[in-house]
Amino acid sequence: MKPFALLHRDGADHVDVLEGEVVTVGTLADIPLTPGREGPQTLALIPFRQITERGFDCVDDGAPLECLQISAHTTRPLAEIIDSLPTTPVALRDGAFDITDDAYGEIVSRVLRDEIGHGEGANFVIHRVFTASVDGDPLDTARAAFRNLLTAEQGAYWTFLVHTGTRTLVGATPERHVSVADGLTMMNPISGTFRHDGTRELVDFLADRKEIEELYMVLDEELKMMAAVAEHGGQVVGPYLKRMAHLTHTEYLLAGKGSLDVREVLRETMFAPTVTGSPLENACRVIARHERRGRGYYAGVLALLGHDSAGRQTLDAPILIRTAELSPAGQLRVPVGATLVRHSTTAGEIAETHTKAAGVLAALGASALPTVRPEAESPEVLAALAARNDGLARFWLDQRLPGALTVPELDGRTAVIVDNEDTFTAMLAHQLRALGLTVTVVPWTVPVVPDADLVIVGPGPGDPASGDPKMVRLRGLVDELLAARQPLLAVCLGHQILASALGLRLHRRVTPYQGVARDIDLFGSVRRVGFYSSFTALAGDADGVELAVDPADGTVHALRGTGFAGVQFHPESVLSADGVTVLAELLPPLLSRTVSTAVTG
Repeated sequence: MKPFALLHRDGADHVDVLEGEVVTVGTLADIPLTPGREGPQTLALIPFRQITERGFDCVDDGAPLECLQISAHTTRPLAEIIDSLPTTPVALRDGAFDITDDAYGEIVSRVLRDEIGHGEGANFVIHRVFTASVDGDPLDTARAAFRNLLTAEQGAYWTFLVHTGTRTLVGATPERHVSVADGLTMMNPISGTFRHDGTRELVDFLADRKEIEELYMVLDEELKMMAAVAEHGGQVVGPYLKRMAHLTHTEYLLAGKGSLDVREVLRETMFAPTVTGSPLENACRVIARHERRGRGYYAGVLALLGHDSAGRQTLDAPILIRTAELSPAGQLRVPVGATLVRHSTTAGEIAETHTKAAGVLAALGASALPTVRPEAESPEVLAALAARNDGLARFWLDQRLPGALTVPELDGRTAVIVDNEDTFTAMLAHQLRALGLTVTVVPWTVPVVPDADLVIVGPGPGDPASGDPKMVRLRGLVDELLAARQPLLAVCLGHQILASALGLRLHRRVTPYQGVARDIDLFGSVRRVGFYSSFTALAGDADGVELAVDPADGTVHALRGTGFAGVQFHPESVLSADGVTVLAELLPPLLSRTVSTAVTG
């Protein structure tokens, strides 16, 4: 059978039929996309291992980046496609997860204790794979499963069957990763899992703090990506319910204008935090450390690339989840994962993987999870959804005119942000530009920090007191900035390094502050801010330093002195309703006298 793909988009009354030849390429930049030809040109099957293009850790399983070069594109009515597909039952043999429930639970416990508990990140996604063998022709199995998904599933962003000759993928993914159309770049973070098993009410799910914080954290992480690919970052719309046959999720929509090549958009957004974790670079390390095997195409994307009638590039790329992969020999893989956060339980995450696999397995004949439709969107449900935005940063939710937030004392001044492996710095850069600053972002490994009016030592994962090369470099950098009397703002990890340099003792929290929003007393004003940290400084004597201290436990929320300031929270986070206000208050005094010095470290 020649390569082909069948694609159904949510709400469409037709199925796209794509035919062509498959080529294997090495990088995203090599994906074929010829200017001047209207319509879809290439369907790229992008494996998780492509994350190495960004320099991130990965267990490389050699899964190829395959591209269907589309030579024929037609549409057929949905009902006609359904009638043409086989109705024969799918027979599976020897079906089981590759990791037992007990073994998976042990991994969950280790990640919660050793990674989130030690400041390595806010959330991580760990996957497991349901494996089985199919009787008969694997392609016939995939066709029958595709029919079942079209008729039984609901709310999928894409329902698809892709056959490249070497593999066949069939699935119903709920989540758009990234799309580009009409000059608008869009992303769609989805999180939280309400199971339709009758054991819980939807309003209770919407009020669950663990589910709320999980969605906020992936929203923040995708805003980081939007900050890199959209000219003014992403505007947040939602939240909404994503209703499927066996599950309901909560979701946001992010949108922003952009002009990057769509292949660069794909590269800068590898891969969604909903299937990796945050911060992304360290999440990849954690995944490799605990999974210890490749992911194949799980957590990668299908990407349909082309041009519109005006010659502009187009992209539509859903995440490869809720997907079955079949080999020509009839081996079946259904990978699924759970998002681990500080409130996670092993039993809850194990159950989540079973539920996520159930929809695909039901279409394949391996599961018969009952479908219990959730209640309609009652006034109580609508109110609970709307309440999700209470206390979030309007900076990311509202549109504004250019220059509306400019602070005269900052207008035209320069800032350089030192990125410590957390692209919250991209969001911070957008906020600082909105305040009037010209901003450059550099990695912590840069040998010379560029000359600027203000240096910002940014957030990042890890233990600030460790002998890790990054921490050694940051301690030396902060010491040099203070000695040079260079105006300095330190955020989260940077704040911890600064606090230690000023003589304050560092402390690891018993319960991590990951994705927590709080009202705090900030130098006499109440401000709502968001925290992502497992470490903090404790109040103590520090000459010439003013501290904003939590009266409950003596932890330092912020500090300031002549020419420097530090904040333990993230003013750039969507959780920081007063984040821009805090920056507008803290920064002008730092720049009242400027000593611009290039620091070599």
